[in-house]
Amino acid sequence: MLTVIGEALVDVVQRSTGIQAHVGGSPLNVAVGLARLDHPVQFVGRYGKDAYGESVAAHLKSSSVLLPMGPDELPTSVATALIDDGGAASYTFDLAWELPGLTDRLPFMLQGSTLLHTGSIATMLAPGAAAVLAAVEHAHPSSTVSFDPNCRPSIITDADYARHQAEKFVLLADVVKASDEDLQWLYPGVDPLDSARRWLSLGGPEGPAMVVVTRGADGPWAVNADGEAQVPAPSVKVADTVGAGDSFMAALLSGIADRGLVGAQNRKALRELSAESLRGLLAHAAAAAAVTVSRAGANPPTRAELTRMERDSADRASADRDRESAGPASN
Repeated sequence: MLTVIGEALVDVVQRSTGIQAHVGGSPLNVAVGLARLDHPVQFVGRYGKDAYGESVAAHLKSSSVLLPMGPDELPTSVATALIDDGGAASYTFDLAWELPGLTDRLPFMLQGSTLLHTGSIATMLAPGAAAVLAAVEHAHPSSTVSFDPNCRPSIITDADYARHQAEKFVLLADVVKASDEDLQWLYPGVDPLDSARRWLSLGGPEGPAMVVVTRGADGPWAVNADGEAQVPAPSVKVADTVGAGDSFMAALLSGIADRGLVGAQNRKALRELSAESLRGLLAHAAAAAAVTVSRAGANPPTRAELTRMERDSADRASADRDRESAGPASN
């Protein structure tokens, strides 16, 4: 069982062509992404007893994500996404984030879980962030821990606080993913790749096994003990970027799970992953993100869709190599 803990919310997407509502929230999207890639996963988060909350529960259940926590009395959180003509999203939020009683239920909820993923608003916004940190601390001795800060400066405006909070989770994480924009905001004036290298060194030999940086059209980059790796972003027509990073995160974790590297007992093997294997994980995750940006909303791929994207990308790369080896056409 894989566990994701964090916020669920409804994305109200505003485009020049109209308004649509989609279930979202970075951790929720990762849970759905993992389930669609055929992993058993449970989502620990809150949602209200309202129409939006019903849509959250229905969305998770439709992807076979387990829900150990039922709805509460607070309203379901809402994020309003404004999509510009280039497909990029900017957000405003109306949030309620608390998880009363979670700490007492952790031994039962996390029993048998081999991976715990968290990030974004859930790890930053009080009072719920303290419960999330307690969950990570509880899970760490037995589970792989992954973290994506997925910073929201419109919610957490204090970069110093966000940096301090993020580093608490980096110290406990085995797998860390951040966008270059996240790192630029957390560490202004510092090359995001240098910030990632520094995160890898936090905690010394007990720190992260890998730190991955997504860079949009420039493709993802990562660093681990064996070195650095990067791959190009697949070329696709972009509908919007909503949920792309979450699909990337889910596929990255899926690739790690498929290699049998989840669970604390596999922590050493995860740390010893070769840079070439790391490159393979990046390519797998980038293909998932490419599927997501090619269609509207946070809509991560199934395993079959991801396999098809990877096959098509491999075919295009092979054709490109053939053209290059053939050289210029003769007259």
